[in-house]
Amino acid sequence: MDAGVFFRGLAIGFSIAAPVGQIGILCIRRTLAEGRAIGLASGFGAATADLFYGTVAAFGLTFISDFIQAPTVQLLVKLIGGLFLCYLGIRIFRSTPADEAATAKRSSSLFGAYASTFALTITNPATIVLYTGVFAALNVATGDYGSAALIVAGVFAGSMLWWVILSSGVTLLRTRLNGQMLRVVNVVSGLILIAFGVAALISLFAANASASPVA
Repeated sequence: MDAGVFFRGLAIGFSIAAPVGQIGILCIRRTLAEGRAIGLASGFGAATADLFYGTVAAFGLTFISDFIQAPTVQLLVKLIGGLFLCYLGIRIFRSTPADEAATAKRSSSLFGAYASTFALTITNPATIVLYTGVFAALNVATGDYGSAALIVAGVFAGSMLWWVILSSGVTLLRTRLNGQMLRVVNVVSGLILIAFGVAALISLFAANASASPVA
């Protein structure tokens, strides 16, 4: 087996995780408000979902892909994902840094941070299309289960590398932030998450309307 396959997977996982979307915003906000461990646990949840979809793509489990891409399942996961993003955004928007600092140890948990970002990432089945396209373009993990396992491990390692870099960098910045700046981060992060959720719901209903037969 070629060790270069692992590093190719690592590059793929890092480059897919690096763009700061709703999960990145959430990880940054949690790191600022609740510490590096919570931010890293959030990133770990996203990386686990990437691991799942990378495994499905690399091993060619088309029957799982077909199931996830089914219209009814698409409707359900997009609805759940959009509503969950709106819920998180509203909670973040309404929260204050002082309240978070006082209750972080009681209300936050590593597993809760992990599970919530895993749920958000896993409800985006378009990720499997992305991984499948990248793997096909690079002609990797084809007919060789050993290489498939290596590239999946690399994808997970690359994704986790990004979240370690992000949470560590934000932790260094956190010491320079005061309460007012943290409140601004909460407001901006909450609004962005709400916008992602609303956009997901709008696209869902727009697609559903266009698919409906005209009377």
